[in-house]
Amino acid sequence: MQLRRIAWLLSALIAAGPLPAQEVPVLKRGGSPLVRMLSHVPMDGYFRAGGLDIEQELARPYVYVSRMLDEAGFTIVNLADPEKPRVIYDWRFPNLELHQGLGGENLRYFKTRGRYYLAKTSSFEASSPDADLGMVIFEVTGLPDPSKVREVARVKGGGVTHVFPYKHSDGRLLLITTPRGPYANVYDADKLLAGDAREGLIGRVPVPGDTGLNRAQDGTMRSASYHDTYAAYDPVAKQDRVYGAGSGGFHAFDFSKPESPRYLTTITPGAGVVAGGHTFTVSPDGRYAVGNIERQFWPIMIFELKPAMDQQRPVTTPIGGWTADWQDASHTHELRWPYVFVASFEDGLQIVSLIDPRHPKTVGWYHTCECEHQTGWGGLQSPHASSVFNGAADVDVRNADGLIALTDYTSGLWVFHLDGFDGWNGKDWQMPNISSAQMWDAGPTGLRP
Repeated sequence: MQLRRIAWLLSALIAAGPLPAQEVPVLKRGGSPLVRMLSHVPMDGYFRAGGLDIEQELARPYVYVSRMLDEAGFTIVNLADPEKPRVIYDWRFPNLELHQGLGGENLRYFKTRGRYYLAKTSSFEASSPDADLGMVIFEVTGLPDPSKVREVARVKGGGVTHVFPYKHSDGRLLLITTPRGPYANVYDADKLLAGDAREGLIGRVPVPGDTGLNRAQDGTMRSASYHDTYAAYDPVAKQDRVYGAGSGGFHAFDFSKPESPRYLTTITPGAGVVAGGHTFTVSPDGRYAVGNIERQFWPIMIFELKPAMDQQRPVTTPIGGWTADWQDASHTHELRWPYVFVASFEDGLQIVSLIDPRHPKTVGWYHTCECEHQTGWGGLQSPHASSVFNGAADVDVRNADGLIALTDYTSGLWVFHLDGFDGWNGKDWQMPNISSAQMWDAGPTGLRP
């Protein structure tokens, strides 16, 4: 009987013909008809370009790019002509050959008292110089003259991943950072610039609950921390709110008194299955949120916040989800309601509509990496984690004209335009005019026009 089965299998294989050749991965190239690539600035190869930030005033056409590893520092690019970008300034940490670590992935510009500044995060390993440095602040008011860029402050608290400048409803300009440790630091920017770093630290946003440990991708346990933060005024609740993405998922606080944030709720997808959040942003009216955990096979998730806020209970189930490719992952995103602009690693720039938050739809894309699948950070040794961490790193949008800037870990800075998207104002969508782009002079746009 066994011999008959073997003979039958052999005859079936012969009848079926030769086995098909193993499929060769196809590199993703080009983009959709609605997305026009305006320019590209290469930046020295693998993981040398990280986060970026674009100034919002057309009279100041500057984009800031964080540089990493042996290029750690930042680059300033002039986009006066988006089709002909010009690098006008480069700064690097001194003695980089002695440093170990990424060097700080993120940076953000801000304006206070009529002058412009750039906050560059710092993250080096404990054995390196500057290991205790968290942030370096530069004045950039004098651009485009590069000789007028000058360092004005250094802030301790090493290992800072992310900084978010926020114009609070009480008039203060705050810098929210995510250092090593189970909290986010809150600084009064004007006090830092006055040289009083100790007085400048005015509060901390804790990682709440029992998330004192967080499982890393290699299976080990590490201390709780935040990766990103996002702050915005909630015009319905009439509160400043800060949202932390990190250990335990996504956490929301009443931030009306920055010295003592009040915990509101936690969004933890899968009833606690997710060990850590990466990026979290909220719609202008505070009703919906977009969350990302930066893991292969996990989509970007859309949550409804209002029930959780009203009933003071955790959110465990998203109402919608989106991914460019189920084999990949996404890194960060910017929300300009109803559009989500996604830096989607191997899948480059992705633009998604949340007109129906329960059924997100892709409206445009452009592939910037042109890299082989799963050849990113960690390589094939970690096939379900950081091997897809390659490609699009960060994205930002200039509200005045809709200009889109994106960095790619491998290929540098890219500039795009989405047909039909010529600027953003929440009022055009019957929403408050609130986004990550701050109104430095007017304050939270939920309060003033």
